[in-house]
Formats: sequence, C-alpha cells, structure tokens
Amino acid sequence: MRESDETGAGGAVAGRLPRTRAEWEARLDRLVRENRFTIAVFFPLNGIVLLLASAEGLLPAPLAFNGLLILLGTLVMRSPLFVGVLPITGRRAAAGVGALALYAYGIEYVGVNTGVPYGEFFYGVDLGPTVAGVPLGLPVFFIPLVMNSYLLCLLLLGDRAARAPVRLLSVIAAVLAMDLVLDPGAVALGFWVYPEGGAFYGVPLSNYAGWVLSATVAVVALDWGYDRRALGARLDSCEFLLDDLVSFVILWGGINAWFGNWVPVGLAALFGLGLLRTERFDVPQGGLWGDRDRDRQSE
Repeated sequence: MRESDETGAGGAVAGRLPRTRAEWEARLDRLVRENRFTIAVFFPLNGIVLLLASAEGLLPAPLAFNGLLILLGTLVMRSPLFVGVLPITGRRAAAGVGALALYAYGIEYVGVNTGVPYGEFFYGVDLGPTVAGVPLGLPVFFIPLVMNSYLLCLLLLGDRAARAPVRLLSVIAAVLAMDLVLDPGAVALGFWVYPEGGAFYGVPLSNYAGWVLSATVAVVALDWGYDRRALGARLDSCEFLLDDLVSFVILWGGINAWFGNWVPVGLAALFGLGLLRTERFDVPQGGLWGDRDRDRQSE
C-alpha cells in the first residue's frame, strides 16, 4: 500500500512536469513573468551590494568574488532574455548562437595569451570554472550584450531597422556603448586588469577597437540566425524580453557611480532612457509592471 502511494505521488509530480518544448516554454515564460521585479531589480541591486562588499574587503573569503555566485546571479538576470527568445530559436538561430559562442571562446583565448585584439589583460577574480584560462561562462557574459543591443535597436529604429546597414551599424554602436559602461566598472572591481592601464577609466582604447570587431561578428551572426520579423513579433508579445537590459543598467550604472565613473554612469542612464522610450515598463499600484503584464495576458 505504501509503495503504491509513493508511486502514485511520483506519477502525480511527473504528470505536472511539461512534456513538450511548447509546454516547457510556457512554464518558463510564466515563471519569469511572475518574478519580473525579483529578477530585473532585486538581483542587480543585491549584486551591487555583494560585489562592492567584495571589492572593499567586507566579505569573508568564501563569499568575496565567489565565481559560482557571480555566474549564478548572471544566469538569473539573463533568464528573461533566454526564455524570451527560446520560442523563436530554431536550428538556424541555434547554429548562429553556437558559432558565436565558439568565436567568443576563441577570441578570448587569443586575447588572454597575446593581448590581441583587446590589449594585454588578465582576470583578477574568479569568474567561475575555466577552460584553457577562459571562463566557461563567457558566452553568458558576452552574447546577451549583443542580443540586448539588437533588440533595443529593433524597437527604437522601427521601420528603419529593415535597412541592413542602418540596423547593423546601430547595433554595433549600441554594443560598443554597453562596453563603455561595462569595462570601467569591471576594471574598478578588479574583474580583469590591464597592467598598463588605459585612457578611459583604466581601460585602453585598444579594448574598444577589439569590441568593434567582436560586435561586428556577433551582430552578423545574430542577423543571419534570427528572423527579424519573428523577433519583432516576439518583442510585441513578450513584455519581459528586455528585462536583462534593465538589470544591466541598474547593476553597472550603480557600480560605476560608486567608483565615480560618471561618463559610464551617463551612458547607462541613456540606455535607461531608451528603455523608457519603448514604453514597456510602468509602476502601477498593483505592483511593478503588474497591470501591463495582466493586460498583455488578457489579450
């Protein structure tokens, strides 16, 4: 009797698990939608506290710049983007993202060992497991920067995004602007170190030349892999698709403000204004973004 009860309970649990890709997508979609504030606001604010406490020597060794915690927090903040594009990620898009991940590992390996194309640097803190000196989670850090820029430009450009030169140049410029926010904050924290320093808050200009190259490769790969019209339709139906960019603005804007890197802070604020212009976020009485989410679900 006991065995049959346990079997029945196990079967009930299994019955509640999604069985198809569409069911998994719907389950993940609902999970992210119901936790938007926690993911997009609480996690980056918590990240600011933990990272600054680590940099200031206020946390004990097991917690200070813990690579697994950094990777886990990044994955959580990236989850709206990952879940948002999942339904439109077919074989071609997956191939493009896979090729881009391989490129990220390759160019980073070359960069760490030769200083080309970003300039001579080394990692100052643990960013999780590594392979040949390159963090295993590198694509999680790199690819979303390009994807967020791509999606934001599609929204802001409107019909002009149909013109490939305008689209690609705009996204490359946005990616470069995001790195102008990211790198000074990361260098201030000690994530990576440029031994010879640099002209822009300790970051050499060669780094940004390298990012122009990598951004170009990344944008071409994503433009080839994803159907732009499908992305546009998904942007219309998925209100949380740019929440990862919200996290980016909060996290790196806050960290740069702590260290007095005011140009990166200003650039982060511009990204925030761009997000506000998309009119995808509000603060209703029912909770952050809650009324808009319910309106979209009712449609």
